[in-house]
Amino acid sequence: MLHIRALVAVAVMAAGPAAAQSQLSIATGGTGGVYYPMGGGLAEVINNHVEGMSATAEVTGASVENMGLIATGDADLAIGLADTVQQAYSGTGRFEGQELPMIRAVGSLYANMVQIVTPADSGISSIADLAGKRVSVGAPGSGTEVNAMTLLEANGLSFDDFDAQRLNFNETADALANGDIDAGFWSVGAPTSSILNLATTQDIRMISLTEEQVAAALEADPTFASLSLAGGTYEGVDEDVATIGVPNVLVVSSETDEETVYQITKAMYENIADLQAVHPAANETTVEFTMNATPVPLHPGALRYFEEAGAEIPDDLRP
Repeated sequence: MLHIRALVAVAVMAAGPAAAQSQLSIATGGTGGVYYPMGGGLAEVINNHVEGMSATAEVTGASVENMGLIATGDADLAIGLADTVQQAYSGTGRFEGQELPMIRAVGSLYANMVQIVTPADSGISSIADLAGKRVSVGAPGSGTEVNAMTLLEANGLSFDDFDAQRLNFNETADALANGDIDAGFWSVGAPTSSILNLATTQDIRMISLTEEQVAAALEADPTFASLSLAGGTYEGVDEDVATIGVPNVLVVSSETDEETVYQITKAMYENIADLQAVHPAANETTVEFTMNATPVPLHPGALRYFEEAGAEIPDDLRP
C-alpha cells in the first residue's frame, strides 16, 4: 500500500505511456456502521473522478484508532467523530500526552447520533437504569466509547457502574438479540444497518435523554449537539427520541500534498449525489455543514477548494 506522504510512481504496462497510480487507504469503522459505506462511497468518488488515484475503504476500530493511523501514515484519509478529532489535535481526553498536531480536516460529513438500544422488555427506560446491567459501550478505541463515557460521566455515571463490554456494532446487535447484554450504545448516523436488522427480529426500545441530561452533556463537551431521532426510523420505535450527536469529520495529515487534497475535496463535494446514493447520511455533507461543524483547521488543499467555492470560512478553520 502506498501512502500520500511518500507516493511512489508505479509504472503500469499499457499500450501507451506508463501511468502513475496513487493507492490511497481510507480508514473507516466496522461494517455495521455508517463509516464503512461512506468510506466506500468516497473511494468510488475518488476512483471515478480523480485521475491517477485509486482508493480503498478499510475496516478499522473507528475514530480513536483512525487518528493514530493518520499520525503513523498507515491511512491516507480517515473518518472520526469531531470530539475525538479535536482531542487528537489538542492532546486531550483519550489523547492526553500524545498530541497529534498533524491532524487536518477535509470536511465534515454528517452528524452521529448517540443511540442507546435495549430490549423492549428489559425494564431499562433511562441511562440511570443501566447501573448493574451488562452494557456494550462500543468497540475499543471507537468514538462510541468516547461519547458514551462523556455522556455518562456528565450525568454522574461511569463504566464502573455496570458490566461494560466493548463490542462493535454488529457484535452489540448480536449480543442484544441473544440476551447476552441488556443495552448497547451506538454513536453513528441514523439509520444504521445493525439496528435496522436487530429491530426486524427483536422488539427494541431506544432510551431517550432528558433535557437536563442533554444540557449536562453539552456543557461537558461543546462538540455535542442536541438532536432528535425521528420516530419510525426503526421498526417498533414510534416516538421521537431525544439524544445528542457529534459531527463526523474526514481528516488527512498536514503532510499530505496540497494538490492531492484539493482534488479529493473538489471531487467529493461536486459529486455528492454519488455519496448520497450510498447512504442518506450524506445528505448532510454540505459546504455549510463543514464551515459550522469542523473542530480543527482545514488542510490547505481543502481550504483552497472552499475559497474557490465562495464559502465564508471561519478564522479558526484556517491553518
